[in-house]
Amino acid sequence: MKVTKIIILAVVALFFCIPAVSAFSVEGMTIEPSGSLTPGTTVTASFKIGFSASSSLTFPEGSDLVMTTDLKDPSWSYTILLNDVENPRNPVGGKTLELSGFELSYPSDVSEVIRVTLKGTAPSVDATSEKTILNVKEVDSNGNTVASSAVTKTALVINTGDVSKQVSEKNSNLQALQAQIDEKSAMGVDTSSAEAYFNDAQSKISTASSRPATQYTEAIADLTSAQTSIDAGNTAVELAWAEMEVASAQVPIDRVDGVIAWFKGNQSTASDTQLSAIVAKRESAVTYLSNANDAINSGNYQQARTKAAEAFAKANESYTDALVRQKQLSSGFQFPNILPSNIKLPGGIFLIIGIIVVVLVVVGVIIYRRRSSWDELG
Repeated sequence: MKVTKIIILAVVALFFCIPAVSAFSVEGMTIEPSGSLTPGTTVTASFKIGFSASSSLTFPEGSDLVMTTDLKDPSWSYTILLNDVENPRNPVGGKTLELSGFELSYPSDVSEVIRVTLKGTAPSVDATSEKTILNVKEVDSNGNTVASSAVTKTALVINTGDVSKQVSEKNSNLQALQAQIDEKSAMGVDTSSAEAYFNDAQSKISTASSRPATQYTEAIADLTSAQTSIDAGNTAVELAWAEMEVASAQVPIDRVDGVIAWFKGNQSTASDTQLSAIVAKRESAVTYLSNANDAINSGNYQQARTKAAEAFAKANESYTDALVRQKQLSSGFQFPNILPSNIKLPGGIFLIIGIIVVVLVVVGVIIYRRRSSWDELG
């Protein structure tokens, strides 16, 4: 007996643990217009509610079937079909349509369907947001919603100013990108990649502007994509600018390499005392340039430009020193430097001194000859 009681109690407990199953289903739902809505748009929702008897009745007698909407000025028209025989009801206004279990409970062998048409207008919204077009649920005798029963259909109701506001913002950002492209192009920067992003963003903004209000979601997606292209365009300008600065810094490095090769290619100049200082400046420039390339790879384009400028300055200094020394060594005879180390003669002073010496010799010869002639004449 005890075992039997335990089994019975267990079965009862298990019965109460089984979650409630919805006694109805929503079928054939159509909402016109579909997609997003603008405030004041007339909306029509049509659907059927079918019942599957969970006991001897089509719907629990102690429950209510509750339908709600966020539409403005809603009107509910419905007909109860019993064994395909229509039983129309008077239209009902208000945001809630509540049908009692007393009205809906029929023997399980009766075919029961409710055909409903809801009409209303999309409400005004301060910001674009989802609004409930229809919610259908079963509420039990204790006023609790049977969770498994709830059916909800929503639509996005848009604030009509949202798209135009974002279009204005994106156009402003696009013009800022255009200014960057124009400025850097005038500097010689290759802006072709940035221009491609500009054109893509411009096209998407134009598409978003031309979309109807029912395509709000698509318009926002267009504008989001446009901003992505604008951001990519700005990055492309910065990258191209940094790459141009790096390329510019490479020029004097290549030039000084040519002069250094001249030094090392001549036995008389390969061990020149000033060559080591020229090479040291060149190596410093190469280090700066390597740092600039590392900065580009890490996306720090401003740092890359700074290092490239330092590389250019140091390489140009090395190149200038190399040219001056090359000219000195190529001029042939070198007048001994008897002056203190802090006093430097102009580059062409030795040529000038040579010319003066020649002139003085010529003048001396002429004077000497004239004096000799005077002595002969007595």
